[in-house]
Amino acid sequence: MTPCLELLVLSLATPILGLQSLHDDSHFTRRTYVTPSTTSSSYDYIIAGGGLAGLVLASRLTENSSVTVLVLEAGDTGDAVASIINTPAATYYTSLLGSSYDYAYKTVPQSGANNRILNWPRGKVLGGSSAVNGMYLVRPNPAEVNAWHNLIAPNGTTAADNWSWDSLLAAMKQSENFTPPIAAVESVAGMQYQNSSHGTNGPLQASYPAYMVPVAGTWLPTMQAAGIPTSADADNGNNLGAFFATSAINPTNWTRSYSRSAYLDPASARTNLHVLVNATVTQVTWANNSVAGDLVASGVEYSTGLGAAVNTVTANREVILSGGAVGSPQILMLSGIGPSDVLEAAGVSVKLELPGVGQHLQDHLAAGVTWETRNDTQGSIYFSGSNFSKTPEFLSFVNSGIAYVNGSFLYAGNASFATFCESITGNVTNSSLTLVPSQYSQVVEGYKAIYESLANAIMPNSGIVEILLSINAPGAIVIQAALQIPFSQGRLYINSTSVFDQPLIDPQYFSHPADVTTMRQALKAVRQIGNTSPLKDILGAELTPGPTVVTDSDWEAWIRNNAATEFHPTATCAMLPEAQGGVVDANLKVYGTSNVRVVDGSVFPISFSAHLMASVYGLAEKAAVIIRAAANPSTTSASPSPSISTLSNTGSTKSGASSTSPTTLGWHLVAVFLLTFV
Repeated sequence: MTPCLELLVLSLATPILGLQSLHDDSHFTRRTYVTPSTTSSSYDYIIAGGGLAGLVLASRLTENSSVTVLVLEAGDTGDAVASIINTPAATYYTSLLGSSYDYAYKTVPQSGANNRILNWPRGKVLGGSSAVNGMYLVRPNPAEVNAWHNLIAPNGTTAADNWSWDSLLAAMKQSENFTPPIAAVESVAGMQYQNSSHGTNGPLQASYPAYMVPVAGTWLPTMQAAGIPTSADADNGNNLGAFFATSAINPTNWTRSYSRSAYLDPASARTNLHVLVNATVTQVTWANNSVAGDLVASGVEYSTGLGAAVNTVTANREVILSGGAVGSPQILMLSGIGPSDVLEAAGVSVKLELPGVGQHLQDHLAAGVTWETRNDTQGSIYFSGSNFSKTPEFLSFVNSGIAYVNGSFLYAGNASFATFCESITGNVTNSSLTLVPSQYSQVVEGYKAIYESLANAIMPNSGIVEILLSINAPGAIVIQAALQIPFSQGRLYINSTSVFDQPLIDPQYFSHPADVTTMRQALKAVRQIGNTSPLKDILGAELTPGPTVVTDSDWEAWIRNNAATEFHPTATCAMLPEAQGGVVDANLKVYGTSNVRVVDGSVFPISFSAHLMASVYGLAEKAAVIIRAAANPSTTSASPSPSISTLSNTGSTKSGASSTSPTTLGWHLVAVFLLTFV
């Protein structure tokens, strides 16, 4: 779940009329969906989590008909709410967040954010957060990916080369089938792109909406006038500058493309693939023997709900955790792998002390400036009730005006930014002594390694802030700023032996002073952008934070009271050397185990200046190659067979009605925002 995030407006409760359910039941056989009574007793691979990465792996691994795979997904299929999932604009107006399709996590009170408890929604459905997110397919910056490579390279350069920029870019291109924007959309938005930077044979549909709200046409000229150039090729290694992001949209029918429709549905007739929904993995089970001193996973236990029977299934080869930045570390800790102090306090027997599990948690924080406008926004058209507002073309619109800006823009020149960077690098020792929420020296060393990588290799070369245009509310336009390179690191931990008790999430937001300073500078820049033509010419009064927020201290107080997560959490199962609090090696294998891997966004050891979804697709594609190679060492081919056809998402399910009641809000005083993630 990417799923990536833009500031979205939560609307009045209005049904989506333009698109009906588009999951095709004919793809599915009784052999694909199984029940606890019809599962096999064993499978070659058990995948804990049917989200973005889990379904990519399930599809790619079962291309080999001799390999058997079981996917265990805690959520439902999504068929009952298929019309909501499939309709891009429903992300804003009929959100599934807060329903049974959402884990609805919450943080512990955040002292750096005025002791607020922040919401952390994650998709609980086949496809995970890729089924409910904002659909942004934004790729990271090469400096960040190569810094990740360099962090894990001490464990072996050959394996680490899987995580270089060139390698990850190839995998991201492999995952997608790109279609350029239609002429009318390109004319309004003026977006630039290069076909050669995209894939054209992958399962995931990547394109742009069928319609572009006219006010979006002010985005690139305004950013250019404000000193932020247009990025001509944001997907090929330089995402600095302003652009319109590619989205996970299927242009054959203007629906969401996500890991279920792209990877699972075309593979669902395979007899070697089983999917069990509403089944939560409670723990990994362990064999009595070991291999070279490493724990051997014998399989997993799972349950259909709190108080329900616990079932066991055997893994002949591997257990793969794909539960995301929350689920994967939680399962590891419940299985006895993690920091001993945490496990013992929770009453879990320690099988393997691995201090980094749940540590190094990083996330993006965002806030926005809101103005009145009399021009048409997506919201004003949507609520008009016109025939056009109900068409698939209009309902395919998602916000995609975006920019990544470097520090010299925010800090008024290279000299001022250099001074800011020096203040950060000069404070690494004190920060590691006071800000690391762990008693273990390995985690402290990892904190230092991440900190120094961010300060020295990434900040000078990457966008430290993301700026987004949001035009969902009727009568209002928002420009959001989102911190991309946080120096605050937190942790996630358990205090119970039950997977049905939510873990404690403590990102330690704003624990490092650089983060609030960067957010302050970013929002001051956003206000200036709003005062720059041509966007200025269609804006009225500033609604939030309003004219009373002027000084640096005003901004910082407002930020601590209003910033919210972009829902891009990373690093809770970080790919770092074990001596630096790492959890997985360069082959994604959990240290101290012979056959347990983690494949999801939790393994990224640093926070990218990008939404996570594109990177996770690339990660999962690479992981499938690694796993196949481990099972067949003599295999030389690194490319999966081209057996997945692109899916047009046609057909219907038995029910397209939502089982939830969206929240009704008034618009006359203030816009209310919902962060939807990728």
